[in-house]
Amino acid sequence: MVAANLTQLFGTLITASHILHFHGVLDAYGHLSVRNPNNASTFFMSRNEAPALMASASDIVEYYISDASPVEPNAPRGFIERYIHSEIFKRFSAINSVVHSHSPPVIPFSISGVPMKPSIHLAGFLGEEVPVFNIADHYNATDSQDLLVRTIPLGAALAAEFSNTNSLQAEPDHLVVLMRSHGFTTCADNIKLAVMQAIYTQTDDTVQSTALTIRNAYLGSKNKGDGVVYLTAQQARDSWAIDAGTVERPWDLWVHEVESSDLYINMLDPNQTTPAAPNFVS
Repeated sequence: MVAANLTQLFGTLITASHILHFHGVLDAYGHLSVRNPNNASTFFMSRNEAPALMASASDIVEYYISDASPVEPNAPRGFIERYIHSEIFKRFSAINSVVHSHSPPVIPFSISGVPMKPSIHLAGFLGEEVPVFNIADHYNATDSQDLLVRTIPLGAALAAEFSNTNSLQAEPDHLVVLMRSHGFTTCADNIKLAVMQAIYTQTDDTVQSTALTIRNAYLGSKNKGDGVVYLTAQQARDSWAIDAGTVERPWDLWVHEVESSDLYINMLDPNQTTPAAPNFVS
């Protein structure tokens, strides 16, 4: 088996972090990871820094999936919540990339009792149900109740929400899990799909919130129940079967967007080693 090109993988990881920031899925917080294609027992993610500021291989840390400890003892300080990633990789062998976000359009669905539903065909991956993880149900007496997934047991409890069974399996039953008062996590086979799912989770929630708002404003006291039309289970399944295969189209656009911005630098991308110069038309 030919070893994967880690330089190319790291370049994609950096670009993906920039894309997620550009689209407001990540801000100074949140993170993205990828399983090591040359060693399935480790994974890579950024050191503890804002995603938009990732720029080189020195910003990336390798961790053991077994306990989320760094492979290199003197590695830069990492994210407290890396257990989100390690435990999802541990539970699902077919998952190779994870995104954790605090997206404002998504969080209301974690605290309002309104279920998140696929409202647009590009969000068919949401399926029939999006579970809500309530970390308060999993604290022990000594845990800091700061809502952060900071231990292996808390990470394992979150990872379990992606499954309808209690056993390890190759693929999850759910691709998105809401985290009460916190955000959401999504996982996929590869970085590009994980980014696509994260962006369209946020887009779908914006559409659903708008639909619920205008329906309530229009009907007022006559509004009975939800009333918004969502994708059926088959529509969601069939839509995502098609849309997942088109990921290169939005990916190429998103890459061009961040390469054209003077905020982002990616030293592993020959098109992005310096900030983009502004275009002035005379």
